[in-house]
Amino acid sequence: MMRTRPLKVALLGCGVVGSEVARIMTTHAEDLAARIGAPVELAGVAVRRPSKVREGIDPSLITTDATSLVKRGDIDVVIEVIGGIEPARALITTAFEHGASVVSANKALLAEDGAALHAAAEAHGRDLYYEAAVAGAIPLVRPLRESLAGDKVNRVLGIVNGTTNFILDKMDTSGAGYSEALDEATALGYAEADPTADVEGFDAAAKAAILAGIAFHTRVRIGDVHREGLTEVTAADIASAKRMGCTVKLLAICERAADGRSVTARVHPAMIPLTHPLASVREAYNAVFIEAEAAGQLMFYGPGAGGAPTASAVLGDLVAVCRNLVAETTGPGESAYTQLPVSSMGEVVTRYHISLDVADKPGVLAQVATVFAEHGVSIDTVRQQSRQDGVGEASLVVVTHRAPDAALSGTVEALRKLDTVRGVASIMRVEGE
Repeated sequence: MMRTRPLKVALLGCGVVGSEVARIMTTHAEDLAARIGAPVELAGVAVRRPSKVREGIDPSLITTDATSLVKRGDIDVVIEVIGGIEPARALITTAFEHGASVVSANKALLAEDGAALHAAAEAHGRDLYYEAAVAGAIPLVRPLRESLAGDKVNRVLGIVNGTTNFILDKMDTSGAGYSEALDEATALGYAEADPTADVEGFDAAAKAAILAGIAFHTRVRIGDVHREGLTEVTAADIASAKRMGCTVKLLAICERAADGRSVTARVHPAMIPLTHPLASVREAYNAVFIEAEAAGQLMFYGPGAGGAPTASAVLGDLVAVCRNLVAETTGPGESAYTQLPVSSMGEVVTRYHISLDVADKPGVLAQVATVFAEHGVSIDTVRQQSRQDGVGEASLVVVTHRAPDAALSGTVEALRKLDTVRGVASIMRVEGE
C-alpha cells in the first residue's frame, strides 16, 4: 500500500548533475513513487545564481539560502551536489540535525571528513549514501558495503578518473604528447578549465580513500593515499610500454597486506599488460577490479562521470534512502571496526620499469646490476640499445621483480650518482601481472 504523504527532497546545487537529478525526479515521478512506496516531491533547490533559467524547475523552488532550506524541518532527504568542503560539510551536518537523511556526490568531503559525517548521521538516526561520489553510474559503493559484506576484500584496482584515461588513451592510440592530448580533452569537455584535480591525481585519490575505507572496514583519508599524477608521462613512456606489450593507465590501487595487519592506498601511472582487462578501457570510461576471498575477481565498468550517469547514481541512492524512511529504518553506516593502519608507499611491494641514458662502453651493465644487488632488488629483464642520436651513448631499460618501493626508490637515487649514467629518462611502476 502506497503512502500518500510525499517525501520532500531538498536539492543543493543545480549544475550539470543537479539539473539532471531534478529532471529525472520530475519525468520519472510515477516510477520512483512505485519503487519507493511513496511519492517524492522536490521541495526546494539551492543555487548560487538564481537568475539563471533552469528548464523544467518551478522558479518558486529556487533559493540562494541553502542553510534555511535544510533547516526547514519538513525536509526528508537532502541531495548535496555542490562539491567542495565548505559549505557542504556544514549543510550536511545541519541536515542531519534537522531530521533529514543525505545523499551526496561529494568525494572530496567524504575522503577528508567521512568519519565525522557518518558519526553525525548515526547520532541523529539518519542515512548517509554516496554512490555517486566514486565512479559516476558504476555501482561500487553499494556492492562493497552490502553485496560483499560477508566476504573479505583483499584488493581494489581500477581506473576511476575519466579525464586522465582519455588523455592516456589518446597518447597511446595517436602518439600525441601530454599537452596535445590534454587540449583535446578540454575541447571535448572531458577536462575542466583547471584540470589540476584530475591530472595531478587528487580526484582519484579521494575515490581511492573512500573505496579503501569501505573495502577494508577501516578509516582511510585522502592524506593517507600516495598520489602521483600523469603530467610527467611522456610519449617515450608510452612507446616503452608498447615495446613491453603494455599500456599506461592512471590507477587507483587499494590493498590489504599479505599478513592482514595493514592496508595501502595509492594513485599513480603504471604500465599494465595489454592482456589485462583494464588495458582495453578506452576514452573517458572507468573500470574497477575487486578481488575478494570468496567471490574472486569482479569487474565493474561504465561511464565514470557526466551529468546523466552521475544523476543515475544519485537517484539510486535517493530510492534506497526513501525506502528506508518508508520502512522507518536506516541502511548500513560506517564500518571501521578493523582500525587497520595505513602503510606508507615505501612499504608497498611493486615492480619498476626504469629507462636510463648511459655511456655506451663495456662494464656499464655490470655497474648498474651491482647497484640493484646492493639494494636487494632483483632484475627481471634488461634491454640495452645504442642511441642513434648520441655518439657513445646507449639506452638501458631495466624491469625489476617485485620489491619494497623504498628499495626501488633508493636504487634509482644510487643509479643517478653513477658516472656512467647520463640520466634517468623515465621511471614507472608495472602492475596487473
